Amino acid sequence: MDENQTEVVTDFVLAGFSETPSIEAGLFVLFLFFYMSTWVGNVLIMVTVASDNYLNSSPMYFLLGNLSFLDLCYSTVTTPKLLADFLDNDKLIRYDQCIVQLFFLHFVGAAEMFLLTVMAYDRYVAICRPLHYTTIMSRGLCCVLVAASWMGGFLHSTVQTILTIHLPFCGPNQVDNFFCDVPPVIKLACADTFVIELLMVSNSGLISTSSFVVLVSSYSTILVKIGSKEGRQKALSTCGSHLMVVTLFFGPCIFIYARPFSTFSVDKMVSVLYNIITPMLNPLIYTLRNKEVKSAMQKLWDRNVLTWKKQET
Repeated sequence: MDENQTEVVTDFVLAGFSETPSIEAGLFVLFLFFYMSTWVGNVLIMVTVASDNYLNSSPMYFLLGNLSFLDLCYSTVTTPKLLADFLDNDKLIRYDQCIVQLFFLHFVGAAEMFLLTVMAYDRYVAICRPLHYTTIMSRGLCCVLVAASWMGGFLHSTVQTILTIHLPFCGPNQVDNFFCDVPPVIKLACADTFVIELLMVSNSGLISTSSFVVLVSSYSTILVKIGSKEGRQKALSTCGSHLMVVTLFFGPCIFIYARPFSTFSVDKMVSVLYNIITPMLNPLIYTLRNKEVKSAMQKLWDRNVLTWKKQET
Protein backbone atom coordinates (compact mmCIF):
# COMPACT_ATOMS: atom_id res chain seq x y z
CA MET A 1 0.00 0.00 0.00
CA ASP A 2 1.42 3.36 -0.99
CA GLU A 3 1.80 5.73 1.97
CA ASN A 4 0.05 8.54 0.12
CA GLN A 5 -3.06 6.41 -0.19
CA THR A 6 -3.49 6.27 3.56
CA GLU A 7 -4.37 9.98 3.60
CA VAL A 8 -7.00 9.90 0.87
CA VAL A 9 -10.08 9.78 3.10
CA THR A 10 -10.48 13.12 4.88
CA ASP A 11 -14.23 12.91 5.58
CA PHE A 12 -16.61 10.19 6.64
CA VAL A 13 -20.34 10.00 5.93
CA LEU A 14 -22.52 8.94 8.86
CA ALA A 15 -25.35 6.64 7.83
CA GLY A 16 -28.28 8.23 9.77
CA PHE A 17 -31.66 6.62 10.15
CA SER A 18 -33.58 7.77 7.09
CA GLU A 19 -33.24 9.79 3.89
CA THR A 20 -36.83 11.05 4.01
CA PRO A 21 -36.97 14.69 5.25
CA SER A 22 -40.32 14.32 7.01
CA ILE A 23 -39.12 11.27 8.95
CA GLU A 24 -35.86 12.99 9.86
CA ALA A 25 -37.78 16.04 11.10
CA GLY A 26 -39.85 13.81 13.37
CA LEU A 27 -36.74 12.02 14.61
CA PHE A 28 -35.09 15.39 15.30
CA VAL A 29 -37.96 16.37 17.61
CA LEU A 30 -37.93 12.96 19.32
CA PHE A 31 -34.16 12.86 19.96
CA LEU A 32 -34.12 16.52 21.00
CA PHE A 33 -36.70 15.59 23.65
CA PHE A 34 -34.50 12.68 24.76
CA TYR A 35 -31.44 14.91 24.98
CA MET A 36 -33.19 17.70 26.88
CA SER A 37 -34.67 15.13 29.27
CA THR A 38 -31.17 13.74 29.84
CA TRP A 39 -29.89 17.21 30.74
CA VAL A 40 -32.82 18.09 33.01
CA GLY A 41 -32.80 14.78 34.87
CA ASN A 42 -29.06 14.48 35.42
CA VAL A 43 -28.51 18.14 36.28
CA LEU A 44 -31.38 17.90 38.77
CA ILE A 45 -29.71 14.93 40.47
CA MET A 46 -26.33 16.71 40.63
CA VAL A 47 -27.88 19.89 42.06
CA THR A 48 -29.98 17.90 44.54
CA VAL A 49 -26.98 15.93 45.82
CA ALA A 50 -24.83 19.06 46.05
CA SER A 51 -27.48 21.09 47.90
CA ASP A 52 -28.57 18.48 50.45
CA ASN A 53 -26.18 18.00 53.38
CA TYR A 54 -27.18 14.39 54.00
CA LEU A 55 -26.95 13.30 50.37
CA ASN A 56 -23.71 15.20 49.83
CA SER A 57 -22.08 13.42 52.78
CA SER A 58 -23.29 9.97 51.70
CA PRO A 59 -20.84 7.89 49.58
CA MET A 60 -23.67 6.38 47.54
CA TYR A 61 -25.10 9.73 46.50
CA PHE A 62 -21.66 11.20 45.93
CA LEU A 63 -21.09 8.39 43.41
CA LEU A 64 -24.60 8.91 41.99
CA GLY A 65 -23.79 12.58 41.32
CA ASN A 66 -20.65 11.53 39.46
CA LEU A 67 -22.65 8.97 37.46
CA SER A 68 -25.08 11.72 36.41
CA PHE A 69 -22.16 13.85 35.23
CA LEU A 70 -20.79 10.93 33.19
CA ASP A 71 -24.24 10.32 31.69
CA LEU A 72 -24.37 13.95 30.56
CA CYS A 73 -20.91 13.71 29.00
CA TYR A 74 -21.67 10.37 27.36
CA SER A 75 -24.87 11.58 25.73
CA THR A 76 -23.22 14.84 24.63
CA VAL A 77 -20.47 13.00 22.76
CA THR A 78 -22.93 11.75 20.12
CA THR A 79 -26.37 13.40 20.38
CA PRO A 80 -25.60 17.01 19.31
CA LYS A 81 -23.95 15.74 16.10
CA LEU A 82 -26.92 13.42 15.50
CA LEU A 83 -29.36 16.33 15.91
CA ALA A 84 -27.35 18.47 13.50
CA ASP A 85 -27.30 15.63 10.95
CA PHE A 86 -31.09 15.37 11.02
CA LEU A 87 -31.07 18.90 9.54
CA ASP A 88 -28.17 18.27 7.16
CA ASN A 89 -28.46 16.01 4.14
CA ASP A 90 -24.70 15.46 3.84
CA LYS A 91 -24.08 14.02 7.33
CA LEU A 92 -20.34 14.55 6.92
CA ILE A 93 -17.80 14.33 9.72
CA ARG A 94 -14.12 15.12 9.23
CA TYR A 95 -11.58 12.40 9.93
CA ASP A 96 -10.10 14.25 12.90
CA GLN A 97 -13.57 14.96 14.34
CA CYS A 98 -14.42 11.28 13.93
CA ILE A 99 -11.34 10.23 15.88
CA VAL A 100 -12.06 12.77 18.63
CA GLN A 101 -15.65 11.51 18.92
CA LEU A 102 -14.43 7.91 19.05
CA PHE A 103 -11.89 8.79 21.77
CA PHE A 104 -14.35 10.55 24.08
CA LEU A 105 -17.04 7.91 23.48
CA HIS A 106 -14.76 5.18 24.84
CA PHE A 107 -13.21 7.45 27.47
CA VAL A 108 -16.53 8.35 29.11
CA GLY A 109 -18.15 4.97 28.41
CA ALA A 110 -15.37 2.96 30.06
CA ALA A 111 -15.22 5.42 32.98
CA GLU A 112 -18.94 4.82 33.52
CA MET A 113 -18.42 1.04 33.48
CA PHE A 114 -15.75 1.32 36.17
CA LEU A 115 -17.87 3.75 38.21
CA LEU A 116 -20.85 1.36 38.15
CA THR A 117 -18.50 -1.32 39.48
CA VAL A 118 -17.45 1.06 42.27
CA MET A 119 -21.12 1.70 43.07
CA ALA A 120 -21.70 -2.06 43.35
CA TYR A 121 -18.80 -2.27 45.83
CA ASP A 122 -20.37 0.60 47.77
CA ARG A 123 -23.66 -1.31 48.05
CA TYR A 124 -21.80 -4.46 49.10
CA VAL A 125 -20.08 -2.63 51.97
CA ALA A 126 -23.27 -0.81 52.99
CA ILE A 127 -25.35 -4.00 53.22
CA CYS A 128 -22.80 -6.61 54.29
CA ARG A 129 -20.66 -4.43 56.60
CA PRO A 130 -23.01 -1.67 57.76
CA LEU A 131 -21.15 -0.91 61.00
CA HIS A 132 -17.94 -0.17 59.11
CA TYR A 133 -19.56 1.49 56.08
CA THR A 134 -18.69 5.11 56.81
CA THR A 135 -15.15 4.14 57.83
CA ILE A 136 -14.45 2.07 54.73
CA MET A 137 -16.24 4.29 52.21
CA SER A 138 -14.65 7.54 53.35
CA ARG A 139 -14.82 10.62 51.13
CA GLY A 140 -11.11 10.23 50.41
CA LEU A 141 -11.54 6.66 49.17
CA CYS A 142 -14.58 7.66 47.10
CA CYS A 143 -12.55 10.41 45.40
CA VAL A 144 -9.73 7.96 44.68
CA LEU A 145 -12.15 5.41 43.20
CA VAL A 146 -13.83 8.05 41.02
CA ALA A 147 -10.42 9.28 39.81
CA ALA A 148 -9.39 5.67 39.12
CA SER A 149 -12.56 5.20 37.04
CA TRP A 150 -11.69 8.23 34.92
CA MET A 151 -8.08 7.08 34.56
CA GLY A 152 -9.19 3.59 33.55
CA GLY A 153 -11.47 5.08 30.91
CA PHE A 154 -8.65 7.27 29.62
CA LEU A 155 -6.23 4.35 29.28
CA HIS A 156 -8.84 2.18 27.58
CA SER A 157 -9.77 4.92 25.12
CA THR A 158 -6.14 5.72 24.36
CA VAL A 159 -5.50 2.11 23.34
CA GLN A 160 -8.61 2.03 21.11
CA THR A 161 -7.72 5.32 19.46
CA ILE A 162 -4.07 4.47 18.82
CA LEU A 163 -5.05 1.20 17.15
CA THR A 164 -7.55 3.07 14.94
CA ILE A 165 -5.44 6.04 13.80
CA HIS A 166 -2.68 3.76 12.53
CA LEU A 167 -5.03 2.17 9.99
CA PRO A 168 -5.05 3.43 6.37
CA PHE A 169 -8.37 4.76 5.01
CA CYS A 170 -8.38 5.08 1.24
CA GLY A 171 -11.64 3.65 -0.06
CA PRO A 172 -15.28 3.63 1.16
CA ASN A 173 -16.07 6.34 3.67
CA GLN A 174 -19.64 5.63 4.88
CA VAL A 175 -19.76 4.77 8.58
CA ASP A 176 -22.64 2.38 9.16
CA ASN A 177 -23.91 4.16 12.28
CA PHE A 178 -24.96 7.63 13.43
CA PHE A 179 -21.65 8.25 15.21
CA CYS A 180 -18.00 7.19 14.92
CA ASP A 181 -17.26 4.03 16.84
CA VAL A 182 -14.52 1.45 16.52
CA PRO A 183 -16.46 -1.43 14.86
CA PRO A 184 -17.94 0.51 11.89
CA VAL A 185 -14.86 2.71 11.39
CA ILE A 186 -12.21 0.00 11.15
CA LYS A 187 -14.38 -1.85 8.62
CA LEU A 188 -13.50 0.99 6.20
CA ALA A 189 -9.73 0.51 6.52
CA CYS A 190 -7.73 -0.44 3.43
CA ALA A 191 -5.86 -3.17 5.27
CA ASP A 192 -6.30 -6.53 6.93
CA THR A 193 -7.80 -5.67 10.32
CA PHE A 194 -8.15 -9.18 11.75
CA VAL A 195 -5.44 -8.76 14.38
CA ILE A 196 -6.62 -5.23 15.23
CA GLU A 197 -10.16 -6.51 15.67
CA LEU A 198 -8.97 -9.23 18.03
CA LEU A 199 -7.04 -6.69 20.09
CA MET A 200 -10.00 -4.30 20.24
CA VAL A 201 -12.51 -7.02 21.10
CA SER A 202 -10.12 -8.24 23.79
CA ASN A 203 -9.96 -4.69 25.15
CA SER A 204 -13.56 -3.44 24.95
CA GLY A 205 -15.21 -6.84 25.16
CA LEU A 206 -13.13 -7.90 28.14
CA ILE A 207 -13.80 -4.68 30.05
CA SER A 208 -17.56 -4.73 29.48
CA THR A 209 -17.99 -8.47 30.11
CA SER A 210 -15.69 -8.69 33.14
CA SER A 211 -17.23 -5.58 34.71
CA PHE A 212 -20.71 -7.03 34.23
CA VAL A 213 -19.65 -10.36 35.78
CA VAL A 214 -18.11 -8.55 38.76
CA LEU A 215 -21.30 -6.51 39.22
CA VAL A 216 -23.63 -9.50 39.06
CA SER A 217 -21.33 -11.48 41.38
CA SER A 218 -21.31 -8.60 43.84
CA TYR A 219 -25.09 -8.37 44.00
CA SER A 220 -25.41 -12.18 44.19
CA THR A 221 -22.98 -12.24 47.11
CA ILE A 222 -25.07 -9.61 48.88
CA LEU A 223 -28.21 -11.75 48.58
CA VAL A 224 -26.43 -14.93 49.66
CA LYS A 225 -24.92 -13.33 52.76
CA ILE A 226 -28.27 -11.99 53.93
CA GLY A 227 -30.10 -14.80 55.69
CA SER A 228 -33.52 -13.35 56.46
CA LYS A 229 -36.27 -12.94 53.90
CA GLU A 230 -36.95 -9.41 55.12
CA GLY A 231 -33.27 -8.52 54.73
CA ARG A 232 -33.18 -9.85 51.19
CA GLN A 233 -36.26 -7.84 50.25
CA LYS A 234 -34.63 -4.72 51.66
CA ALA A 235 -31.41 -5.49 49.76
CA LEU A 236 -33.34 -6.02 46.54
CA SER A 237 -35.11 -2.71 47.07
CA THR A 238 -31.78 -0.97 47.62
CA CYS A 239 -29.93 -2.67 44.76
CA GLY A 240 -32.84 -2.93 42.34
CA SER A 241 -32.19 0.44 40.72
CA HIS A 242 -28.51 -0.38 40.34
CA LEU A 243 -29.33 -3.70 38.66
CA MET A 244 -31.67 -1.98 36.21
CA VAL A 245 -28.99 0.55 35.25
CA VAL A 246 -26.36 -2.17 34.93
CA THR A 247 -28.58 -4.28 32.65
CA LEU A 248 -29.56 -1.35 30.43
CA PHE A 249 -25.96 -0.21 30.03
CA PHE A 250 -23.90 -3.40 29.93
CA GLY A 251 -26.26 -5.55 27.88
CA PRO A 252 -25.98 -3.45 24.70
CA CYS A 253 -22.24 -2.82 25.27
CA ILE A 254 -21.51 -6.55 25.48
CA PHE A 255 -23.62 -7.16 22.37
CA ILE A 256 -21.66 -4.53 20.38
CA TYR A 257 -18.10 -4.98 21.64
CA ALA A 258 -17.75 -8.60 22.80
CA ARG A 259 -18.14 -10.10 19.33
CA PRO A 260 -16.28 -9.87 16.00
CA PHE A 261 -16.90 -6.61 14.17
CA SER A 262 -19.65 -7.82 11.86
CA THR A 263 -22.70 -5.64 11.29
CA PHE A 264 -26.24 -6.58 12.28
CA SER A 265 -29.36 -4.69 11.31
CA VAL A 266 -30.19 -4.02 14.97
CA ASP A 267 -26.83 -2.35 15.74
CA LYS A 268 -28.19 1.19 15.33
CA MET A 269 -31.11 0.54 17.65
CA VAL A 270 -28.81 -1.04 20.21
CA SER A 271 -26.51 2.00 19.94
CA VAL A 272 -29.47 4.31 20.57
CA LEU A 273 -30.29 2.31 23.69
CA TYR A 274 -26.93 2.69 25.44
CA ASN A 275 -25.92 6.07 23.98
CA ILE A 276 -29.16 8.04 24.33
CA ILE A 277 -31.91 6.14 26.16
CA THR A 278 -29.91 4.83 29.14
CA PRO A 279 -28.45 8.25 30.14
CA MET A 280 -32.00 9.63 30.01
CA LEU A 281 -33.53 6.80 32.06
CA ASN A 282 -30.89 6.66 34.81
CA PRO A 283 -32.24 9.71 36.70
CA LEU A 284 -35.79 8.30 36.51
CA ILE A 285 -34.68 4.89 37.74
CA TYR A 286 -32.80 6.29 40.71
CA THR A 287 -35.38 8.90 41.75
CA LEU A 288 -38.57 6.87 41.28
CA ARG A 289 -37.23 4.07 43.51
CA ASN A 290 -35.44 6.28 46.04
CA LYS A 291 -37.40 8.07 48.76
CA GLU A 292 -34.36 10.03 49.99
CA VAL A 293 -33.66 11.57 46.58
CA LYS A 294 -37.34 12.39 46.03
CA SER A 295 -37.54 13.97 49.48
CA ALA A 296 -34.40 16.05 48.85
CA MET A 297 -35.78 17.17 45.48
CA GLN A 298 -39.04 18.22 47.14
CA LYS A 299 -37.12 20.23 49.75
CA LEU A 300 -35.06 21.88 47.00
CA TRP A 301 -38.24 22.75 45.09
CA ASP A 302 -39.99 24.11 48.18
CA ARG A 303 -36.96 26.19 49.10
CA ASN A 304 -36.73 27.70 45.62
CA VAL A 305 -40.47 28.39 45.48
CA LEU A 306 -40.30 30.07 48.91
CA THR A 307 -37.35 32.20 47.77
CA TRP A 308 -39.21 33.17 44.59
CA LYS A 309 -42.34 34.15 46.56
CA LYS A 310 -40.27 36.31 48.93
CA GLN A 311 -38.70 38.10 45.98
CA GLU A 312 -42.14 38.69 44.48
CA THR A 313 -43.40 40.29 47.68
